Amino acid sequence: MLSGARSNGDADLILTGGRVLTMDPDRPVVEALAVSDGLVSAAGTADDIRATAGSETETIDLDGLTVVPGFNDTHAHMDREGLKVQRPSLEGARSISDVLDRISKLAADAPAGEWIVTMPVGTPPCYFGGPETLAEGRMPTRRELDTVAPDNPVCIAGVFGNWGAPPGYTALNSRALALNGIDRNTVPRVSGLEIEHDEAGEPTGVIIERNQRPFIEFDLLPAVPRFGFEERVDGIRRSMKAYNAVGTTSVYEGHGLSAQTIAAYRELWEKGELTVRVALTLSPAWRDVAEARTIMRDWLGHARGRGMGDPWFWITGVHIAYGGENAVADLAREDLPNTGWSGFVEQAVTRNEFRDYCLAAAEHDLRVHTIVGDDLQDVISALVEVGERYPIGERRWVVEHIGRARWEDLETLKKLGVLVTTIPAYFIWKGGGWYTDDPDFGESVVAHRSMLDLGIPVAAGTDNIPYDPFFTLWVMTARRERHENRVLGRNQRISRLEALDLLTTRGAWLTFEEKKKGTLTPGRYADIAVLSNDPTSMDPEDLRDLRCHLAVAGGNVVHRSL
Repeated sequence: MLSGARSNGDADLILTGGRVLTMDPDRPVVEALAVSDGLVSAAGTADDIRATAGSETETIDLDGLTVVPGFNDTHAHMDREGLKVQRPSLEGARSISDVLDRISKLAADAPAGEWIVTMPVGTPPCYFGGPETLAEGRMPTRRELDTVAPDNPVCIAGVFGNWGAPPGYTALNSRALALNGIDRNTVPRVSGLEIEHDEAGEPTGVIIERNQRPFIEFDLLPAVPRFGFEERVDGIRRSMKAYNAVGTTSVYEGHGLSAQTIAAYRELWEKGELTVRVALTLSPAWRDVAEARTIMRDWLGHARGRGMGDPWFWITGVHIAYGGENAVADLAREDLPNTGWSGFVEQAVTRNEFRDYCLAAAEHDLRVHTIVGDDLQDVISALVEVGERYPIGERRWVVEHIGRARWEDLETLKKLGVLVTTIPAYFIWKGGGWYTDDPDFGESVVAHRSMLDLGIPVAAGTDNIPYDPFFTLWVMTARRERHENRVLGRNQRISRLEALDLLTTRGAWLTFEEKKKGTLTPGRYADIAVLSNDPTSMDPEDLRDLRCHLAVAGGNVVHRSL
């Protein structure tokens, strides 16, 4: 039987010969799909769908592959991935000699005085261990780097903790230390930074960072080249290809993006180059609540309500942080438009300030997105206070990056109608070791089962650690932490279908598009991923092995490996 066939034209694209998981509970599985004018135009049997073909229709025989809606990564940080290839990699280096050999080759090709800035020591994408992966168990010193690059300042960057885990280790040669003004008397202005010294009291060139996100660039490295606007534009181009290749067709950036990062997306949107639908939240640079009120009143009209844009580029609301260090926020603002790897502006917000920011945002009809981590119980009272005066549920405020949470606080989120996004790979797999001593052994951490049972509208994202949604599917169903491969929060495991739902359908609620995308039903956006296997019937332990063979965004093929 045919559902939703067009009567006024032939299909542009037909997918047949596979298994189509529509994620529509009324008709969960069909044999084939037809696509016309960027939308799913028909879903049904193979015979009926073939009848919609015309002379110019592209028909793809899937040979048993599985079709699902395109992945909607609701905490994507997509702008980062393409930046990683703009700096030379040290992947595969197993000793200081290996590292020095790489630096020597880079110096041979670089004009005198030109900076050499590399990716971290370790194995991507997480770079776990850093110098522990080298035979010597340490980073090269300034003197060792000087021997292979005497005429060039060198910076081996420390790991960005959101990919991996601190501490991060940055290594500089003598020219780089001098250009950054680092000597025996230099003292970091922010916490979590340590300049290593030798027996004579001189810097060795190694700086250790214990912060989750590195602040070393803002504090100690003013001379190291930043990612400029064109680098960010090029980075997003490269990122989109990578995200399309794993079936991602939409991203939601609730952590917020700086003005420069949003402008980079806007440029690609204006040129018609976006192959991933982007919904972007503003990361503000205001210094206090008074300044925020003025900016909300006078300058953020475009971000009010549901936001503004089109189906490919949308601006919605603001990100208001909780916590942070004033010194870091001040230094980060001074370094704008640079935001380093983050892409957003660092904030420092107390509990009372958080409440006041939220009240101001609600007054001006600005959706609030906030990262809570393990601090939900600290911010819930502010959300309750705001919710008593403004309809924040109707406005779809979002609690992001939720880690440990009490049952009573989850119940409050449900009553408020606040949406939730989770980052399973961050808290369960990468950071699972933080919770193994909890009395409940992680039952309160990224509590998907509890949230779904309560009816909380929840969606999941990758956080770019890694950006692969199949890895996140595995984490949600297996819940294994990386240190000892133990199951964390056994009772919070969800089914494969529920996990797929969180990564495809649920994210549409974040952009008020639940009637436009997220399911493969007629009239919805033709955002499609063709997978190597059916994720709902696989052994959960095998979900990491899934591959995307075809991705379609808005009816256009954006990735193909068939």
